[in-house]
Amino acid sequence: MKDFPIPVVTIGPGTQTEDETLDYLPMPKDMNTYRPPVLPELEDLVGLEQARGALDQVLALLERGGQGGAPGYVPLGVLPSRDFALVNQALGEGEASAIVQLASDGLEVRVQEAVYAGVWRLMTYRDGVLIDDAIEVGPVPSLFRSTADEDVWTQGAMPRWQGALPPNVQNAPMLIEEIRDQSANWKPGQLSHVVNLTLLPVTPEDIGFLDHHLGTGRVLMLSRGYGNCRISNTRLRHCWRVVYYNSMDRVLLNTVEVVDMPEVAMAAPEDLRDSHERLREVLLWLEAT
Repeated sequence: MKDFPIPVVTIGPGTQTEDETLDYLPMPKDMNTYRPPVLPELEDLVGLEQARGALDQVLALLERGGQGGAPGYVPLGVLPSRDFALVNQALGEGEASAIVQLASDGLEVRVQEAVYAGVWRLMTYRDGVLIDDAIEVGPVPSLFRSTADEDVWTQGAMPRWQGALPPNVQNAPMLIEEIRDQSANWKPGQLSHVVNLTLLPVTPEDIGFLDHHLGTGRVLMLSRGYGNCRISNTRLRHCWRVVYYNSMDRVLLNTVEVVDMPEVAMAAPEDLRDSHERLREVLLWLEAT
């Protein structure tokens, strides 16, 4: 008897095989939330009036910022060591940090958000040595905007391409022209213009070509919330690169934003009001000594 030309398939429970593992995109697993700072024992707080004075200034600035007031600064470089240590403990470390390169001679500002949103610690270093320390209270450090403005290409410095495009560069030139046009015509109060590279048919070579022609500035910020978000300025006015990663460091969303400042980088007025209430509770506890 000849073999049956069509294979016989049995149908029913247990007759079909499936892959043992499914290749799902890993999702973020951890989310940073507010945790009250760990403070020293009450008996160790005696005589730290300068630290309390600095924190009182921060509290007043938070109240002003929550009402839409201007940002403000609190210098810390003159505090005695014990007072300085208390301020460090009271502020803690939040989910956002940044580095701003000020000059080629090793001058940089390291920014760390406190556990209170809108309270930013700005530490200036030269060749790794701390030379200035201050707190800024506001939606985002003003240094970010001023540095981004200084980084904008001067007339004629913007790179242009001529002739044939590099291999595998397909859609980047069209996107660059769109972004440059949006950057040139953006006005304060206008909604952000977002180019979602994740949803577009772009190659890795497109991304590299685009980044080269947008340029890289000196502001680099990392926000660690539900996964990570990396924010950096380009050399175009009001133009930022915003890339989201999951907890496995895989890219979830890759965007270019034309806006004064990406919303994800900023503390909202309600965040400042929440921070005011939380810091006020800490200061009330300190007043018990």
